[in-house]
Formats: sequence, structure tokens, C-alpha cells
Amino acid sequence: MFDAQALLNQFLGANSNDKIQKGKDYLAKNSGGLASGAAAGGLAGYLLGSKKGKKIAKKAATYGGMALVAGLAYKAYTGYQQNKQMGSASPVEPEAIPEPPMHSGFRIEDQSESDNFCATLVSAMIAAAKADGHIDSAEHQAIFAKIEELGLDNDQKAFLFDQLNRPLDIDSLVAATATKEQAVEVYVASIMAIEIDSPAEKAYLSMLAARLDLEEELVDHIHSTLSETVV
Repeated sequence: MFDAQALLNQFLGANSNDKIQKGKDYLAKNSGGLASGAAAGGLAGYLLGSKKGKKIAKKAATYGGMALVAGLAYKAYTGYQQNKQMGSASPVEPEAIPEPPMHSGFRIEDQSESDNFCATLVSAMIAAAKADGHIDSAEHQAIFAKIEELGLDNDQKAFLFDQLNRPLDIDSLVAATATKEQAVEVYVASIMAIEIDSPAEKAYLSMLAARLDLEEELVDHIHSTLSETVV
């Protein structure tokens, strides 16, 4: 298995090693519209645009990609559970992203399992980005060019190319989530990858939430938590 955690970091724009930075610098000088989003926040920055991409990349650089997704999911899920117990909503503390405690379900200690799930999170982001159908052949070529400039290894590139080319497949995402906590993380990652500004994206997220068996109140709390905290 390739280093999926490193790939998740690069996807979110959190990796700042010299080779990747040189690729970003090259894009900034030579590729026009592609550069602003790509340099701002990795592949996610290109798919989202520079403003949201920069915000996510800043958070990912601080926490790491996996820790960012897990922390946001943990915050949303525990907040939802607390609200259910208290019977009323408590205010969301902006910007605070907690570290999930051990045995909370939001931390995977086994390296192999962690790598597999990081790959699932990247798959979820790409699937969400494709949901509105705007990634046509020209967009594919631009994204492929971005991937080639980021210094990824062959296995990482092959994984991304496969995910970009394959048909939208919610079934595989659902099958890859073994717990409720992981289901929340997959949904969080999906939200992070899109602006949610089209009917197709809203329909996709609604279907994904239903297939992941996430309660409507929990979904609402996930959206409110992320909007207050990072996206």
C-alpha cells in the first residue's frame, strides 16, 4: 500500500516539501487559471478555488490531513451527541479543532488500517468533486497536469488517475466505512471537497448521507460545525 496519509496531505495542500513546492512554483508561473487554486491548496485547492483551498490548506498544514478530517468529525459527532442529551443546541466554538482521544473511534492506531482509510477519504473527496459533472475531458487534462507536477510516486498517481476516471460509486465508499465514526469522517471529507453550490452536489450529499446511515440532525450538525470551523 502506498503512503495514503502523505497523499491526503498533498491533496489538501498540507505537504510543503521542496519537490512539491517547486511544482507549485512552476504552475504559478506557467499555467494560468490552474495555478491559483492549485498552489493555494493542492488538488483540493484547484477543485475548490483559491479562497476555500487556502483556508483548508492552512488548517491541513497545521493539523495534518488525517488529523484535520478526524478532528472535525469528532467535534461534529460529539457536539451532536451532547445536543441530543441536553435537548438544545450549544454554540459551536469557531476555529477549535480537537484531537480525538484514544479509543474514540476517530483514531486508527494500526498503520495499515490508517493507510486504507486515508485512501478512502481521498476517494470520497474526488467522488464529491465529480458529483456535479463539471469535470469534463479538459478539466481531467488540467488535473492530470497538476498531479504530474506534485512529485507524487507512481502508485499515488495511479490511484488518483483511477479515482478520477472511474464512474461515481457510492457503494464502494459505504463498503469502506466499518463504523459510524468512519461514516462521519467520509461525509466530512466529502463536504471539504466541494462548495455545495449546485443541485447535483446537494443531491449527491443527501444520497451519501442516507447510504452512510447518518441521521438528519447529525448531518445538519456536521454542516454547521464545518461552516463555523473551517469551510
